Amino acid sequence: MKAVWIRRIIGGLLLVSLLLLGFNHSIKSYVTIPNKIVLFEGENYKIPKGLSVTASVSDGNNISIHDSRNLLTLDADKPGTNELLLDFAGFPVKKVDVQVLKDFKVIPGGQSIGVKLNTLGVLVVGHHLVTTSSGKKSPGEIAGVRVGDIITEINGKHIKRMEDVAPLVQQAGEAHKPLRLEIFRSHKQFKTNLMPLKEQSEDHYKLGLYIRDSAAGIGTMTFVEPKSKKYGALGHVISDMDTKRPIVVKDGQIVRSTVTSIEKGSHGDPGEKLARFSSDHKIIGDINKNSSFGIFGRLNTGIDNHIMDKAIPITLSHEVKEGPAQILTVVDGDKVEKYGIEIVSTIPQKFPATKGMVIKVTDPRLLDKTGGIVQGMSGSPIIQKGKLVGAVTHVFVNDPTSGYAVHIEWMLSEAGINIYEGGQANSRAS
Repeated sequence: MKAVWIRRIIGGLLLVSLLLLGFNHSIKSYVTIPNKIVLFEGENYKIPKGLSVTASVSDGNNISIHDSRNLLTLDADKPGTNELLLDFAGFPVKKVDVQVLKDFKVIPGGQSIGVKLNTLGVLVVGHHLVTTSSGKKSPGEIAGVRVGDIITEINGKHIKRMEDVAPLVQQAGEAHKPLRLEIFRSHKQFKTNLMPLKEQSEDHYKLGLYIRDSAAGIGTMTFVEPKSKKYGALGHVISDMDTKRPIVVKDGQIVRSTVTSIEKGSHGDPGEKLARFSSDHKIIGDINKNSSFGIFGRLNTGIDNHIMDKAIPITLSHEVKEGPAQILTVVDGDKVEKYGIEIVSTIPQKFPATKGMVIKVTDPRLLDKTGGIVQGMSGSPIIQKGKLVGAVTHVFVNDPTSGYAVHIEWMLSEAGINIYEGGQANSRAS
């Protein structure tokens, strides 16, 4: 009789232990739920149920809960904020802030575009020596002008193009008077005086500076917001080829471009799209910003990719999943095509940052044509489960099949599109 009771006690203890283990496992699974969930209107969020946990919201006006045997589903009915409470046996297990955003969609790009940037003034890209009777000197270097500086004014006159500079230099040299330069450097303005010098073998006076007033290249359109016509492209900053510094943009334009050939990427060589601007050079949009997240502006005409021309939802950084996805890009002519990739890793960023994802090209057609990611592919939109999640930005030089990508929400913010409608732009799942 005593042995029977001992067996029953041991069995009871084992049962209690198993229940406690199950309870602890369930509690842990709820603890891992983000402290904040952000959803778009019409989306839902699923929470697996391990035990009999009850859920409630502080306000039922914008969130509804569907409780099934193994799943809790939050349905985002309309924009607003709420608080989700999870209880077990009357004890609070987890409190989650829920924010529902207004339904938002953009049209994905993929088109090859030509980019023309005009600097804030004339950009100094180098120094050169002027041979004078007293030796070789660089007036610009003597005046303290550095590579990367932008000359915005000379003698009180705003400088827009290189052609604006030469007459002023000649006049100052003939009058033996220094030029008064207004220079933009590292987001600050300063002034300096520069005395032009005459080359011994010539009649012209010189600054002793190499200057440039514009830049051009190609890239890929990422998205267009259908109502405002605001767009984002490239996914990374455009830097000057000589100074390697970001170009400070006064304005610029984008035109259509056609891919003429591909220099295939290989180990140590990322490859490149070779393209030309459209023959009519018709301007399809302006450029008002060149930032770490790409170029931005507004279109003045519609552009179709003929593969996904309707607006689609976006995915916030904390919702992007590792796994299969697609990119839209052009590798021949102006035809946009869809190619398979893998999202190898993704970081649920709370603040704007580049390199939010690592991607790998898996589509045999693209690998055969380009070897992977090539220059000019930057900005190619990434689609996962029918939603726009980001854009291709950089290739790994030692592995052209792989590279970085930026989350789409940061590009939207740079374009001046506030998906949070007055909410905190840095509020994310945490």
